[in-house]
Amino acid sequence: MTSPAIETYFADLPHGIRLSCRACGPRDAPVLVFLHGFPEAAFIWDDVMLSLADRWRCVAPNLRGYEASSKPTEVEAYRAKHLVQDLVALIESLGAPVAGLVAHDWGGAVAWNLAVQQPQLIGRLAILNSPHPATFLRELQRNPAQQESSAYMNFLCRPDAETLLAADDYAKLWPFFANMGVVQDWLTDAVKAQYRAVWDAGLTGPLNYYRASPLRPPTEADRAALKIEFQPEQVTVRVPTLVLWGENDVALPVGLLDGLEAYVPQMTLRRVPGASHWIVHEEPELVSAALREHFSAAGPVPG
Repeated sequence: MTSPAIETYFADLPHGIRLSCRACGPRDAPVLVFLHGFPEAAFIWDDVMLSLADRWRCVAPNLRGYEASSKPTEVEAYRAKHLVQDLVALIESLGAPVAGLVAHDWGGAVAWNLAVQQPQLIGRLAILNSPHPATFLRELQRNPAQQESSAYMNFLCRPDAETLLAADDYAKLWPFFANMGVVQDWLTDAVKAQYRAVWDAGLTGPLNYYRASPLRPPTEADRAALKIEFQPEQVTVRVPTLVLWGENDVALPVGLLDGLEAYVPQMTLRRVPGASHWIVHEEPELVSAALREHFSAAGPVPG
C-alpha cells in the first residue's frame, strides 16, 4: 500500500479569499478539517493528518493572513465574523457537512464560533488548548492570574509588534515556545525552517487577529474584555466535542476548564499531564489516537 503524502492546493472561496491548504487521504473519504493557531501554520498538523489518512480526508488550511493565503490589510478583516465566513466557505467547498473539525489556539476561537452558529456543518468538534469564549471572558474579567498570563496579547497589539518580533531572526518570537511550555526535542532545525518560512511571509495578518479581538486583558487605556457580555445562546455548543488539554499550558491554565460543561453539554474532557500549549508538536501520537477514537464514535454526519 502506498503511504499517504501531503498535497498542497489553493481553495478559492466565493467571497474573494484564497486559502493555501495542506491535505492527505482519500478524496472520497469523510472529511476532517484542521485549524492552526499563532504563531503557527497548517504544517503543524502534518503528522496527525498522515496518521488519520487511512480513514479520513484531512484538510488543513492556512488561515487568512498566514503563509500564502490572502492577507487583507485592514484590522477589521480579521474579526470573528470574517474568519467564520472563510471556514464556512471552505467546508462548503469540501462537500458540507464534514465529519469533524479539529482546532488549536486561534483556530479554536474560529471553531467554537462556527460550532455555535452553524453546527449543521460539522459532525463532531475537537478542541486542543483553545479557551471557550465564555470561560475565557470570565477569567479575563475576574482572575488577575489569567490577566497576567494573557498580557502578551496586548504586546502583540502594538503597532510596532511586527518589527519587534522579526528583529534578529525573530529573537522575540522563538521564546513563545519556551514561555508557553517546556520546549523538548520537537523544535528541530527543520521545524524552525518551516516556522521561519511562514513568518517571512508576513506577521501583520497573524497579529491582526489580536488587534481585532476584544477578548484580551483590560488595561487603563482599553477596557477590552470588561465591555463584553455573552448570552448563553451565543456561546453554547451543541455538537459532540472532545476537549484535549495540555495541563502545563502557561498562557491558558486549566482554570479555563472550570464550568465548561455548562457551555458544551456533549463534552468529553481529556487532560494531558506534562503536555503544554504546544501539545500538537509534543504528543502527535496521543493527539492522533484521541482524535481517531472521537471521530470513530461518530454516527452519520447530519444532513
